[in-house]
Amino acid sequence: MEALKEFAASLKIEFGWHYLLDISWILTHLEAIEGKYIMDAGAGTGLMQWYLASKGGRVLSVDRLSRVNLHLRFRNRFNVEGMRHQDLNPPAQVFKSNRGTSTNSSLKEILRGGRALLDLIQYSANQFVSNPSVHMNKGTVIVYNQDLTNLSDIPDDSLDAVVSVSALEHNSPDDLVHVVHEIMRALKPGAPLIATLGASSGQDWRHEPSNGWCYSQESLENIFGFTGEVTTNFDQYNALMDQLKNCSELRENLAGFYYKSGNNGMPWGKWDPQYQPAGIYKVKADG
Repeated sequence: MEALKEFAASLKIEFGWHYLLDISWILTHLEAIEGKYIMDAGAGTGLMQWYLASKGGRVLSVDRLSRVNLHLRFRNRFNVEGMRHQDLNPPAQVFKSNRGTSTNSSLKEILRGGRALLDLIQYSANQFVSNPSVHMNKGTVIVYNQDLTNLSDIPDDSLDAVVSVSALEHNSPDDLVHVVHEIMRALKPGAPLIATLGASSGQDWRHEPSNGWCYSQESLENIFGFTGEVTTNFDQYNALMDQLKNCSELRENLAGFYYKSGNNGMPWGKWDPQYQPAGIYKVKADG
């Protein structure tokens, strides 16, 4: 966890209130990374994809929200490609989108424009340096701006693993069925889907501030197609919820963005967990 926190700080990425738990749990279940083709489903610009790339993974970063103007600070440090030409703009276009354009720009906008120019200069300089260590990390992140219900550009049986950090819950129950079907189609036989998403101790319900669903054990088993006996600790939901609420590590390190809005998982920065993450581990059957 300490290594993850240091890595996130170096990228200026803040954790969602339970993401440190989620990412740690996923990584304990993900075996080989180097040289593997791994999808980060609902990646946004989050930490998981960059961590996997830093360990030598070939990471397919999928999200319905466009990252076409992905910040150059990521592209200066990692090998980043677009899956299609429309998935990632050239650096010059990214620079234009990140700099202030008005002649009456505020100091904040001017500083932002200055930082964007420095990022562009660094990116350009990196392209003329033959030293392979210019990119600090040996993996690759492939940006694919696409809804998870339709992964039409990904062939069947092509992925070594799929991970997802608290993203799948932003699909309705009906859409999530299609998402899981697409993910399982794209996985190689014997490859795992390892995901976290919001969990409920009873009926499914929607957490309005974060626009995320909290799913019951029964719904998760049905949606993810579990059959037979399933290993689970849902019977400990209330005890685990108490531990989560009393976790000083999470409470005292709540990200700054929570205090700026009520539309998130911890509205206005008030520590009051209303749900907890569940971990899903499913392996695609052979044949």
